[in-house]
Amino acid sequence: MNSLTDIAITEESIADYLQHNPEFFERNAQMLANVRLVSGHGPRAVSLQERQAEMLREKLKGLEHRIMDMVRHGSENASIANKIHQWTHALVKVQDLRELPHALTASLQHIFDVPQVALRLWNVAGAHSGTVYTMGVSEDAKTFASSLTMPFCGPNMGFEAANWLHQPHTVQSMAMLTLHDGAMDSTSNVFGMLVLGSPDPTRFDATMGLEFLSRISELASASLSRMRLPALTLAHG
Repeated sequence: MNSLTDIAITEESIADYLQHNPEFFERNAQMLANVRLVSGHGPRAVSLQERQAEMLREKLKGLEHRIMDMVRHGSENASIANKIHQWTHALVKVQDLRELPHALTASLQHIFDVPQVALRLWNVAGAHSGTVYTMGVSEDAKTFASSLTMPFCGPNMGFEAANWLHQPHTVQSMAMLTLHDGAMDSTSNVFGMLVLGSPDPTRFDATMGLEFLSRISELASASLSRMRLPALTLAHG
């Protein structure tokens, strides 16, 4: 294709011709200077160079917003990681296992600013049974905990676990983290549940990322597993 006279004149044919004949603009440089386009910021006409500059500025603004979002998310993730580090340090400092459940829930509530936190354990050694952390758990609740392969986040829909919280009637959203002796995605060897509640319906949303909650579940499981009955006792129980 060497000439516009060889084809029917259409927008597509013009675009195709210019794409395959870039030297056209070299031969007709003055034409580019005289091209006037509608501005993206109003009805006024601007030169091709001005319109290109506007488009570049808009693209740069979009990139700036994306960078700011990345910085904000990075800062939020760093803050959460630091809180997990603080919480882990608090757990490591506990030497008396009888104090561990309270230390775990109280530090979690304080460091992560969670309005309400509850913990329930089962299949614990005799020295740890009979405490508030082992009472009021039905078989249905245990079965439900065993069915979860990842933390649950969402609205309070009348779950039994919500009643373990101090003021369940105020809870609009909650997270339920199962405690496992082993892989977190396993439905076996579940020995407890950690419950987080908030009056804010968006605090624990079903669409939120679960990575950090999974880390909390793993750390709590590893720490509290020392209170469990020996495996041999469970096998013969």
